[in-house]
Amino acid sequence: MVSRLRYGNTNTFFIRGAKGNLLIDTDYAGTLPLFFKEIKKHNIDVRDITYILATHYHPDHMGIISELMKYGIRLLLIDAQTEYVNFSDSIFSRDSRLKYEPIKTDNAVCISCEESRQFLGDMGIDGEIIQTVSHSKDSISVMLDSGICFVGDLEPIEYLAAYDDNTALKEDWERVMSYDPKVIYYSHANEKIM
Repeated sequence: MVSRLRYGNTNTFFIRGAKGNLLIDTDYAGTLPLFFKEIKKHNIDVRDITYILATHYHPDHMGIISELMKYGIRLLLIDAQTEYVNFSDSIFSRDSRLKYEPIKTDNAVCISCEESRQFLGDMGIDGEIIQTVSHSKDSISVMLDSGICFVGDLEPIEYLAAYDDNTALKEDWERVMSYDPKVIYYSHANEKIM
């Protein structure tokens, strides 16, 4: 079961598995109170969240991860993302009102995309994580076997024709389409039924 949580400018997704649950992305720093209001609307308790995964480490996708980790939620980190985890620290540090605390990865679970099918399967979630790097080098997408896909800030496939040469975007969409998606969930747009 998938819940779309909207409490700011970024869609956050909660996936229930048989043995664990996954939260994909958060919004900007300072949105924790709004997050708690939103999960309550969906009958989700913060203790229901086993792991949190960022589609990439731009400020509007990981802003409250460090706060959520204080509730016992573990960070699921893809190995290709490790050097980007603290990318947004300097951005958040400009506004002391946010009281942002950098993400500490010492308790994170770090896996490769190749290991993701087994890892998600152990949670009772059938699918895998793939790299989709046309937006940023640390961008990933979550592809569920049911045909539900979470692509973060990947430019919509309809935009391909607007670019003279965007080989990386084309390759990303070829990779995504190879999973025969039924529904594409974006971070900043409504879902697209394929």
